[in-house]
Amino acid sequence: MAKRTANGSAQAQRRTDSLSRELIIQTATDILDSGGESALTLRALTIRLKTGYGAIYHHVTDKSDLLAAATDDAITRVLSGTVTDAGPRETLRGLALGLFDAIDAHPWIGAELSRQPWRPALLDFYESIGRLLNALAVPEEARFDAAGTLVNYVLGVAVQNAANARHLTGDDTDREAFLNTAAAQWAQLDPSKYPFVHATVTQLREHDDREQFLAGIDIFLTGIAALREVH
Repeated sequence: MAKRTANGSAQAQRRTDSLSRELIIQTATDILDSGGESALTLRALTIRLKTGYGAIYHHVTDKSDLLAAATDDAITRVLSGTVTDAGPRETLRGLALGLFDAIDAHPWIGAELSRQPWRPALLDFYESIGRLLNALAVPEEARFDAAGTLVNYVLGVAVQNAANARHLTGDDTDREAFLNTAAAQWAQLDPSKYPFVHATVTQLREHDDREQFLAGIDIFLTGIAALREVH
């Protein structure tokens, strides 16, 4: 809402309650989710929060700081929201799926993690994976490789999934139409040269990205069970 000054000009009404870093980060997240990274500017924040630049700068230094803080906040929410009393195997699945869903809901996280791959919150995620692998009796000498493999899988698939979603949004092509087109192209391939690709046309058309991601986590869990037997 605007109010009138003495000379009759319009002036934006300023907020009267206190401004916190948490509120700034949440507002930045809302802007990022609705408009993407290009929509997040300090001016946009001041307008949304009805405040001045000085109040923003009191809590964050610049846009890069905002992006990093919003990314950490999203990952921290995954860590705090994961159910931990279901056993290490299910907890690990939930943790991995939680990060996948977070990046799916906030595609800009993927780009930020590409710029700054070892954010503090991501280190917490990595530490949690390590503890769970220990609880699953993965041998110590194999734990580093196992943790790296899992984290790389989670981030790689989640970031690529988010990138695909952004591409489809910008191209005015929905996922179903994209998969139908790809499946039709695969169906035209020579089955003698591409027997596996030709046989998976239906699966390509009908697969669910989230379920396929979890299938990959289960393959990983089967693999670490074999590690225990080897060692």
